[in-house]
Amino acid sequence: MEFMIGTTWQQRRDLEGLDRAALAEHQLTRLNRLLEAILPANHFYAEKFGQLDLPLASLDQLAELPFTFKDELAQQRDDALAANHTFPLDQYVRFHQTSGTRGRPMVVLDTADDWQWWIDSWQFVLDAADLKPSDRAMMAFSFGPFIGFWSACDAAVARGLLVVPGGGMNTLARLELLRTSEATVVFCTPTYALHVAEVAAEHQIDVAALAVRKLIVAGEPGGSVSTVRERIEQAWGAAVLDHSGATEVGPWGYGDHEGNGLYVLESEFIAEMLSVETGRPATEGELSEIVITSLGRVGSPVIRYRSGDLVRPTWTRAGDNRFVFLEGGVLGRTDDMMVIRGVNIFPAAVEQILRSFPEVVEYRMTATKDAEMDRLRVEIEDRLDQPQRVAEELRLRLGLKIEVTAATLGSLPRFEGKGRRFIDNR
Repeated sequence: MEFMIGTTWQQRRDLEGLDRAALAEHQLTRLNRLLEAILPANHFYAEKFGQLDLPLASLDQLAELPFTFKDELAQQRDDALAANHTFPLDQYVRFHQTSGTRGRPMVVLDTADDWQWWIDSWQFVLDAADLKPSDRAMMAFSFGPFIGFWSACDAAVARGLLVVPGGGMNTLARLELLRTSEATVVFCTPTYALHVAEVAAEHQIDVAALAVRKLIVAGEPGGSVSTVRERIEQAWGAAVLDHSGATEVGPWGYGDHEGNGLYVLESEFIAEMLSVETGRPATEGELSEIVITSLGRVGSPVIRYRSGDLVRPTWTRAGDNRFVFLEGGVLGRTDDMMVIRGVNIFPAAVEQILRSFPEVVEYRMTATKDAEMDRLRVEIEDRLDQPQRVAEELRLRLGLKIEVTAATLGSLPRFEGKGRRFIDNR
């Protein structure tokens, strides 16, 4: 199966099947090409790297370069432009912003060539979802400056799908558009997939009776959180595929069919895994922060970018795809980790338990600090109005006593984009 895009289906499968030595050679070639293209024109990296002897002889030399941190990119400028642009502004054709979930939104720009790289990279995601030109894709979001759904839209168009835009609509209107367009795939956040199902149930609409066969979800960990995934699939009668990316990095990860985690798109990204415990390269299955280098984005490159995303990598997973696999997908973020009475807890772990209760409609977690101790309080909308049973399950599964209180049905916030259910007041 081939499409009018930069690579063929078979070429993408060949890249997935490279052994580690061949993959390293491919990555080194791409990395040297990138460095030669951006230096010295990219002032951010020219200053950061100093006199760099090119080409690099080995990927091992990448580890000798300094990390890139988001705070460095987010310079205090009136236009909020990221610091790592390579070219004069008139060479860019795409303007996007980070979500601003963790601070002021940052503007990231792409050239036409960079945008084509986004579209080509997205084809791995669409391959994993088994999308064909006969599919119809509903983009269930508002078309603001968030990059993820713009890139998904253009990738779907390049593949030959009929793309149905769902911006400027409330959820009921989108449900009607899903019905009339007979869309077979929906792009949205896990949060919004659950919200659509909730609104449909309130209006006696059976979403499982729609033509949708696949949901591609991103923006949050939910697509690889088994209880979240199962709730979405059960409500929609459709399969869920997880995806991970970032405005400043690119579309770096895509899910497996079983929903066990994410493959890193290693033909387009170099992924280093840093042990949370030691700060050194991680071993198989060790809790790690993923550090990413984008290989195809010349206009706004990131090299050794500290993503803050926590993962457990495995390089030995059976199957035709030999890219590194992240068990459970993105498990949380370094800055979200709480240490409660000596136990490391991530919001995604709490969500996994909360979503195992079908009567829990929505929730909110609030972290506070009491002297040197982290504390966590959970509010739930519970159709049974029995928060104690949830608190007991949290105690059994996490080994911690966590305060759980009932909130009035419909009182907690709902989200179209990234859910903001974790409030950190520490």
